Amino acid sequence: MNRKKWIALPTAALLLFSGIVPVSAADAELQSLQTALLGASELSQMDDVDGDGIVNGFDLCLLRSMQQTTGELTQQHYAATSESVKLTGRTMRSNDTTWLVQSGSAVSFTVTGTSASVTLAGDSSIQNEADYRPRYAVLVDGEIVADEVMSSAEKTMTLFEGEVIRTAKIQIIHLSEAMNGAVGVKDISAVSDRSDAVIPEKEKALSIEFIGDSITCAYGVEGSNSYEPFRTTTENFMKSYAYLTAQKLDADYSAVSYSGYGVLSGYTSGDINTDSLIPDCYGLIGKLPDYAKPWDFDTHSYDVVVVNLGTNDSSYVSKDAEARTPAFISAYVEFLKTLREKNPSAYLICTLGTMGGDLYPSVENAVEQYRTETGDQRIMSYESTLQNQADGIGSDWHPSAVTQQKSAYVLADKICQALGMESDQIGLDMAADAEYRLNIAAEKGGNAASYVGYDKSFWINMVTGGETPDAIEAEIAGVPLKNGGSYRLEFDCTSGYDGMLPVQVCGADGSIYFSSKFDAVSEKTHFSAEFTAEQDDAAASIIFQLGGKDSYNVTLSNISLVKIS
Repeated sequence: MNRKKWIALPTAALLLFSGIVPVSAADAELQSLQTALLGASELSQMDDVDGDGIVNGFDLCLLRSMQQTTGELTQQHYAATSESVKLTGRTMRSNDTTWLVQSGSAVSFTVTGTSASVTLAGDSSIQNEADYRPRYAVLVDGEIVADEVMSSAEKTMTLFEGEVIRTAKIQIIHLSEAMNGAVGVKDISAVSDRSDAVIPEKEKALSIEFIGDSITCAYGVEGSNSYEPFRTTTENFMKSYAYLTAQKLDADYSAVSYSGYGVLSGYTSGDINTDSLIPDCYGLIGKLPDYAKPWDFDTHSYDVVVVNLGTNDSSYVSKDAEARTPAFISAYVEFLKTLREKNPSAYLICTLGTMGGDLYPSVENAVEQYRTETGDQRIMSYESTLQNQADGIGSDWHPSAVTQQKSAYVLADKICQALGMESDQIGLDMAADAEYRLNIAAEKGGNAASYVGYDKSFWINMVTGGETPDAIEAEIAGVPLKNGGSYRLEFDCTSGYDGMLPVQVCGADGSIYFSSKFDAVSEKTHFSAEFTAEQDDAAASIIFQLGGKDSYNVTLSNISLVKIS
């Protein structure tokens, strides 16, 4: 939390609160908050009782209401309904149990008492093999206290216990995907002297819906290598770009995601697969028979709807792209119309490319066709960056945790752009969209050739190096920098030259933000260094000075300039 957001109410209001809410000396927690609000002590994150990022009189009132006692400790039971918990994502109430159906669906609440426990339930998927049962996590005050698969029809677990009253924030979240079963929350119990021992977590100001396939499900994100098969035990939605984007933007979220699904065709090795289409099940809570009930779109509205589909369609369309691409575009346009009908006020963001972007131009075409047909301008698209093997690869060639995090940084920035919010740009690779150039000063005797690979590796062959290092320069141009921003420059190098070569980050006005030298040897070496920009610069450059030496080659790969603070 940004401490700058912990703001107290004006003194007059605080005095009013302090007058109407007497504090007992024995109630240390309430006393501490009131003292902090009055300016007599430091505010802390724990003082933000309602979780809105601001400490004020409302936190005092909420804490006071939580401190109302019945005079004695009693065992209390609560159902996981909206009266007691915040419901996240697509859930279903059935047989006195709230079922967490979709990836990332969750319940969250604050509980106060000397002890608390939760009773969970399993559906028919508990009969699956252990590696294919629904995976879930339980968090207490942000710490994971359980991460396991649901293997029994009913299970009770202790959240905390002791002899003194404790207030804790609890979250129970479904980590695997909807087609492998759901996790039920049957009962929440607390031993407490409070009249309301369990209360819902507060709704956040921003809300996002994510619609996707296995990438959104975080399929294989914890797999040890690309040859591992699918398991729910390596699927973890809390490491999905979707969850991480919501966390970065402090947003509520919902996900509708199924591995292997598409818009026109699900994944296939031959004929079109119409059994695995997101448009066919978008209106349902889940696709498994027990959860194939209509979803009530009136239960929640979203500020943004993100669509990450097309990876599986490619397995069908690519076999006859000329004939099948128009059908994909048409199906995508129709799905966008459905999304607008169900989400009339949301900004639609369409993306594709993490596992291959051959259909991304078709996504762009679909978005433009949708704009033309409907006049709707609250929609945009962008191409996701292709995963890099240097960042690791998950099961069945799916994105690693590093790739998912990088995707989240980019998407969070795109959402800020769409909604007119300020983006901190932290985590973004500022060189991702830069232009690769080879600058040759023939007047200084330079002569070289270059090639840029599909993975943006930069190969340069020096024929004659010229008189000085700047006779031949490999330039990564058009890199935006922010005044006071800290950046990490990284790249790998393999070279026929054995020695040190200069690298700089230069401004459009000729200023130098960073200067160093890197190893250029036959074995691949990694370079990493950090610097702070001293001014805003929309078009800075990373410059590798390669001149002054004849007849050698250099390959620069995995070049990035990431904003770190």
